[in-house]
Formats: sequence, structure tokens, C-alpha cells
Amino acid sequence: MSDIQTAPSVDGPPRKLRDRFPSAFTILFALIAIVAALTWIVPAGQYERIANEALGKDTPVPGTYQTVASEPQGILDVLRAPIAGFYDPVEYIANAIDVSLFVLIIGGFLGVVNRTGAIDSGITAAMTAMKGREKWMIPILMALFAAGGTTYGMAEETLAFYTILIPVMIAAGYDAVTGVAVILLGAGIGVLGSTINPFATAIASDAANIPFTDGLLLRLAILGIGWLICVVFVMRYAAKVKADPSRSIVADRREDNLRHFMGKTVGLAADLSGRQKLVLILFGVTFAVMIWGVAVQGWWMAEMSMLFLGAALVIGTVAWIGEKPFVEAFVDGARDLLGVALIIGLARGIVVIMDAGRITDTILNASEQAVAGQSEVVFINGMYWIEVAMSFLVPSTSGLAVLSIPILAPVSDFAGVDRSLAVTAYQSASGIVNLITPTSAVVVGALAIGRVPYDRWLRFVAPLLLILTVLIMAALSLAVML
Repeated sequence: MSDIQTAPSVDGPPRKLRDRFPSAFTILFALIAIVAALTWIVPAGQYERIANEALGKDTPVPGTYQTVASEPQGILDVLRAPIAGFYDPVEYIANAIDVSLFVLIIGGFLGVVNRTGAIDSGITAAMTAMKGREKWMIPILMALFAAGGTTYGMAEETLAFYTILIPVMIAAGYDAVTGVAVILLGAGIGVLGSTINPFATAIASDAANIPFTDGLLLRLAILGIGWLICVVFVMRYAAKVKADPSRSIVADRREDNLRHFMGKTVGLAADLSGRQKLVLILFGVTFAVMIWGVAVQGWWMAEMSMLFLGAALVIGTVAWIGEKPFVEAFVDGARDLLGVALIIGLARGIVVIMDAGRITDTILNASEQAVAGQSEVVFINGMYWIEVAMSFLVPSTSGLAVLSIPILAPVSDFAGVDRSLAVTAYQSASGIVNLITPTSAVVVGALAIGRVPYDRWLRFVAPLLLILTVLIMAALSLAVML
């Protein structure tokens, strides 16, 4: 029997049951130590690399792997990794400090908006207007996030939406897990079924020397069916929680989450003042500009941080909250997300240790040898599982593409498998792992913002992962046989 069933409140024995599982910080630090230990066991090695002008990065050359002198990582390296995770350059993955700063700026922006009272009143007004139709928010929002995921790889940008959507879901009678699932699974299934995503499909296709449109129909099928599966999964869970709140994965945190996320929303009238309406318009415009900037103008963390800082200043002026209250609200909001910012750097420390220990290419070479000479069906499914394993070590979709596809795509030629299927196997594996991996800033950040323990999230999403895995393997096997 789960602790949820025996823990209807946040006080008393349930807290002891809840605290048995380590925090995300402890889990990530333990993973850093485990990877450091592996650098003493796994032989160090590397591929030769050549500059790829199309990708703008160096890519490994198949058949050039060789062992090199080991660089085992010790205690001091383990202690340094969480710090280095913020700024150490790694060849195939971006630094974490830009994402962490973006999170802090988002926190400050939301702190200012919340000080105006517009969000609380807006949620109350929205729930009053949608009374009885709240469930349709789930498929609509998941479709929008999936569209962002499949077209431009919406991932880190979603961190800006959690503190907005979770209160809406709680006010609708659902829970924090529902809010996290709508965003994380919505955008995640979009990335898993990427169609024109430049950070997954385009980069991997370039690395495989094929047009990114090759295999598009298969990826569209995976996207459409996968999205429908995710929507049904989330809507069933949400309906179950609304009918009986004790069946929530985080039922024992219900009162605590109400206080944390809802603020003063409960009991507020649905009336909005003129200034609050203007604040909400500016709030919506800010997110629209962010999406336009990322999708059309090539913005990244610095530009998005600039946008939210400027929007905070504009909203603070329009609402006329005063200079000192503005600064206090901004700092308090950033403080609320400080833990999220710290955990992002800690997660990136795992990759830093692995790269410094020079075991990444050794793992990639072992993967290359494992699938060589297999039948077509065995090869493509074997490649999928290899990419699943690699995704835990390299959570960046673009980083994994640059690292693995130049090696594994040529191997697929010898197996008689079209390279487009190798690309689909890679992006499907990366997409499904990035729904749960603790090395992903998006996953650990989302769960930290939503106050959802990592073990609870795994328990919640495990059945869905099994269903999606069956879908992907069936699609790959069918495609390779046709």
C-alpha cells in the first residue's frame, strides 16, 4: 500500500514516510559520485573529431576510437562538479549558468506580477468563467506545448510556465502533478515526435547527411498517436484526483500546496481592476514575444532573460507598486526559485565529471560494437535502447545528436537500415528519457517548481513510459520491415 493512501494530511506519520526517499539534491550528488567511480573502472578513450561547418561543431569520426590515458575523478573533482556544472565548457552541451539565471529572472518577474494581485484575481475569474469545462484545458494546452516541442524543441522555455499553470490546475480541482504533467509531457511528446525541430531532427539529419524531411511521415505518426496517449493519460489522472483528492500522487501535500501556489486566491472576487487587466495583457504579451523570439529570431537564455527583466519593469510601473516594493517583490520572487537554479547546476555536474574522466567516447564505442552485424529489426531497436542509455548521460538533444549520430548512422548502412530511421530512433529515445532523467535541467527544474518528489513523478509516469516505449519500438520495427 502506498503512503498516499495512508497519508491524508501533511502532519503526523505521513511526513516520515514521505521523507524516506532522498531529495533531488541528494540523488544528483550521489549520481555525480557514481559516475566519478566509473572513471576508475571504465577505460578512457576518444574518437578523432573533425569540424562540421553545417553543425558548427566538431563531430566524431567513425572507426577512429582509441584508448587514451585514464583521468579518474577523485573526491575533490566530485566536490567541484556541482560548481563547475554552472560554467565549465563541455563540447556537446551548453553551460547551465544561463539557464539558472533565466530561472532567477523568471522568479523575479513573477514576484512583481504576483505583487499586483492580477494573477490571483485572474485565476479566480478564469475558473468562474470555465466552471464545468475545466478538463478541456488539458488537451488544448498539451497541444500547444506539443506544437512548441515538435517545431522548435521547446524545453527550457517551459520553466516559465509552471508557476502560472499549476495554480490554475489546483484551482480547477486538480493537483500540482497535473500542472507539471500538462507542460512536461505536452512539450516532451512534441520533442519525442519532432518534425522540424532544429535542435533534434535537423541537427541529427545533418549529422547523418540526409534531408531532415526523410522519415517525416513516421515521426508525424509517432507524434500524433503519442500526443493522444499522453492526453488520455493525464485527463484520466486529473478526473480521478478531482473526484477524490486523496488519490493524488501528492495528496499528503495538498494543504501545503494550496498555501504555496494559491496565495490569496481562495476567497477572492472574480472582479479585475483596470490596472490588473492591463497587467494580465502585458503578462500574456511577454510570453507571446518570448515564443516569437525563440522560434523566429533565434533567441536564447540571455535574450529571454532580458525580455522578462524589461517586462517586470514595465509591469511594476504600470501597476505603480513603488520602487522599494518592486525591488522586494523581484528579490523575493527570485529567492523562491533559487533552489531550482541551484539544482540545474548540480544536474549538469554529472556531465562535467563524465567528460573530464574521458569515458563518454568509450561508452559510445561499446554501443557501436553492440549493434554492428545485427538483423534490421534487432539493429534499429538495439540502436533505440543504446540512445536511451546515452540520453541519461547526455540529456541535451542537440548534444546527443552531435555525439552519437555521426558514429551510429554510418553503422546503419551496413545493417541495411535507412539513416532516417536511425534519426527517428535517436530523437524518440532522447525524447522519452527527457521525461524522467535527473540529469535534465528541465525535469529537475519542473519537479522542483511543482514541489513533486522525484520518486512520486517516476511512479506517476511509469505506465505512460511503458506504453510509449511499445509504440516507438512497434513503429520502428514496422518501418524497417516495409
